[in-house]
Amino acid sequence: MTVTVNTVSAEGFRHSVQIDEHELFADVPKEIGGEGTAPEPHDYFDAALGACKALTLKMYAKKKDIPLTGVTVEVKRDNSEEQKGKYALHVKLTLKGVLTDAQRDELHRVADRCPVHKLMTSTEVSIETHLSEGAFSQ
Repeated sequence: MTVTVNTVSAEGFRHSVQIDEHELFADVPKEIGGEGTAPEPHDYFDAALGACKALTLKMYAKKKDIPLTGVTVEVKRDNSEEQKGKYALHVKLTLKGVLTDAQRDELHRVADRCPVHKLMTSTEVSIETHLSEGAFSQ
């Protein structure tokens, strides 16, 4: 899987984000000079957590025959201290279906074990950025 990000226009900040056959867009808010036409990168970071928790819960419930009919995940960001190395995500889960208290507790525990949650909290991530060979302009 490769993610490819390309500038849409030389004047603005809007970019296309190609992930295999899926195309998304990214922009920056109007307050900081963008057009606000698409989510900003932090939004995708936060959304990855919410989507992973929802998908993990649905897959787990199906495997364990838990009658979970749907999930709503709300992720709220507090990045007020990001420059100090703190980025807080507050997650609210709404579990749908006729569930026992034990099932709800079990699903709550499982949500915090989704792969993206683990990636964000317990994995050392290494990023190497390289300049492509040969410069060109368009």
